Amino acid sequence: MISTWIGLLLLWVVGALANDNLHVAFEWREMDFKYDTSDQRWAAIEKGDFKPANVIPFGLEVYKHRLFVTLPRWRAGVPASLAYLDLNDTSTKMPALKPFPSWEAHNLAEAEPELVSPFRVRADRCGRLWVLDLRISGVLEKTKMYGAPQLLVYDLHNDDLLRRHTIPAEQFKQGSFLANLAIEDGDCENTFAYAADLGSPGLVVYSWKSQESWRVQHHFFHPDPMAGNFSVNGIEFQWDDGLYGLALSKPMETGFSTLYFHPLCSTMEFSVSTSVLRNKTLATSAEIYRDFKVLGSRGPNTQAGAEFLDQETGVLFYALPNLNEVACWRTSQDFTHNAQSRIFRNNDSMIFPSDVKVDQEKRLWVLSNQLPVFIYDELYAGSINFRIHTASVKEAIENTACESRTSPLPDIINKLGDILNTNVILKSTSDASPMSASSLMMATLGLLMSLRLF
Repeated sequence: MISTWIGLLLLWVVGALANDNLHVAFEWREMDFKYDTSDQRWAAIEKGDFKPANVIPFGLEVYKHRLFVTLPRWRAGVPASLAYLDLNDTSTKMPALKPFPSWEAHNLAEAEPELVSPFRVRADRCGRLWVLDLRISGVLEKTKMYGAPQLLVYDLHNDDLLRRHTIPAEQFKQGSFLANLAIEDGDCENTFAYAADLGSPGLVVYSWKSQESWRVQHHFFHPDPMAGNFSVNGIEFQWDDGLYGLALSKPMETGFSTLYFHPLCSTMEFSVSTSVLRNKTLATSAEIYRDFKVLGSRGPNTQAGAEFLDQETGVLFYALPNLNEVACWRTSQDFTHNAQSRIFRNNDSMIFPSDVKVDQEKRLWVLSNQLPVFIYDELYAGSINFRIHTASVKEAIENTACESRTSPLPDIINKLGDILNTNVILKSTSDASPMSASSLMMATLGLLMSLRLF
């Protein structure tokens, strides 16, 4: 009887807390672009300007009817490193991409190319697209630098370039690699951008109003040497990447937000108020040591990649590349295992979730790209390699610990434990039976939680 109860209970918990409600909106075997004519496309391929096998999507953003994708120049043959598709065009799940803002902006033959190799883009509520351009091509081949990293800001109403900020040399260290971006846009005229440096761990802060940037240092930005082992799709490797995931809360009454962050090689999550980061004098001093907070650990094997916070629900979504999974945490709760939930896991369609985003329509978007296979092995052009999953935020967190109407997991366990305990007491003549039944149930669930099975 006890085993039957526990079996049914475990099936119910696992099913309830992991609905996997995301579905594939777009997918590609190889990325393609919209050329003016098919002859132009074939000419680009023949000249080596377009090598489909060398093009991999990395970051995404959604603004109104356009979904933007970054395509960093890891190898030669990437004709455009930032492009978009039209969400209103539902004729295919494998659309060709249109370069943003134009083909000319991606011409590396120019003395000063407008765009070289952006990894992340973010659209703000003011109708601006912020582009973090590393200005390096051929990272996996013959590396070429086109100057210091830049932050470019476009007007999405007409796609004009509004501003270009070059990161000063003292803020870009040896080994620096700016690969993530968050935008604090509570005030359109006093917006701040935060760029994560994973190579030489640090945070670059840019003020739209003062048109200057500064670099913030903290030991929480550094990788954990015990969390550098990765295993993705049968490929085992070690990385030592620092600060990576960035996500901003809704502004508080003070006008400041909370910046949630983590290194890529870490299982920990941290936070700091932007009141610290936006004060240049304070942020660049040694006095900020205790202003940074340790939230807690996600558990073993839970190194996290990109993350994004839905400001309406307060739910933080984050990618877990080792698990082919996207998970969530409701920030109004303590950062404990019980307050986190898996929302999607798939060992075929979610291999290396690379970016996570919630758009203005409260839709969650997740890009998976098999990056380790691209780097260390070879992608097979005959199979689907890149996917963009989506669902409404409401659907994504339904029946998880992140849904506000869902009772926290410990409450559910306790209630079911009381019910089971009562039933056994009424039906058993043994004094040990009620304790053994409820204890066994609790121990089994505790073991599942420690193994992160849901």
